[in-house]
Amino acid sequence: MVGIGRREWLRSAARMVEIRLGIMAEIDGACGAFGSSRNVGRNRFEFGRTCVVRPRGTHQATIVWLHGIGEMGSSWTRFLESLPLPNIKWICPTAPTRPVALFGGLPCTSWFNVEDMSDNATDDVEGLDASATHIANMLSNERDDIKLGVAGFSMGSAMALYCATCRVLGQYGNGNRYPINLSLAVALSGWLPCSRVQASQEAARRAASLPILLCHGQVDDVIEYKHGEKSAETLHSAGFQNLILGGDSVLIANGMVDDCGVNDEEEWVKN
Repeated sequence: MVGIGRREWLRSAARMVEIRLGIMAEIDGACGAFGSSRNVGRNRFEFGRTCVVRPRGTHQATIVWLHGIGEMGSSWTRFLESLPLPNIKWICPTAPTRPVALFGGLPCTSWFNVEDMSDNATDDVEGLDASATHIANMLSNERDDIKLGVAGFSMGSAMALYCATCRVLGQYGNGNRYPINLSLAVALSGWLPCSRVQASQEAARRAASLPILLCHGQVDDVIEYKHGEKSAETLHSAGFQNLILGGDSVLIANGMVDDCGVNDEEEWVKN
């Protein structure tokens, strides 16, 4: 990263999440195992331990935070605990351990299988749907008045964007109904898997109302910036009008986005 360090960059992105949701408070540092949820869908994949970072104040939003490949849910809890974000409960699941083709079949925690980052790579729809179902199961326990969101880093970012497309299309890749009403998706240094977003009129309406924040370092040497840029183009063409793509030069310390003409928090809250 250039301009600002990775931790500061992530903090700025997180601050934008806070403003976008329009809620104010401080997060409690408690983290514990996540309880069982209603059976929205069954999974044959074995997911790891889930941690929860609970809010100190009034609980107004829940965001599932999705880690990168080879990490665990607990990898991010300290960072999330340190954020001055308001009234958000963070759910931090751990992906299944599975062989990953990109690493020559080496087993590691991964939300889905990846062959390579080329446009011709085969999408692991079964793995994507299994993880999206797991995420939906966790969010299904939240109260009706709680705003729901998904966010992630690297592969977790790809998973968050896949969930967003499932919400808009109203179904998973396998055709089963997607049950969660997402209010926000945040993708940090990732990409959009499955260029399957061919929106109907109803799907386009949902897409226009779902805010998506994409942040991608312009000199990222793991997931190149062009993947974030292409993802933004695909989503925008599918009807995601409320979308921001920011490189590290766009994010500044107070979490505003200069290039998008947002001058203060109040404007974000109104939106």
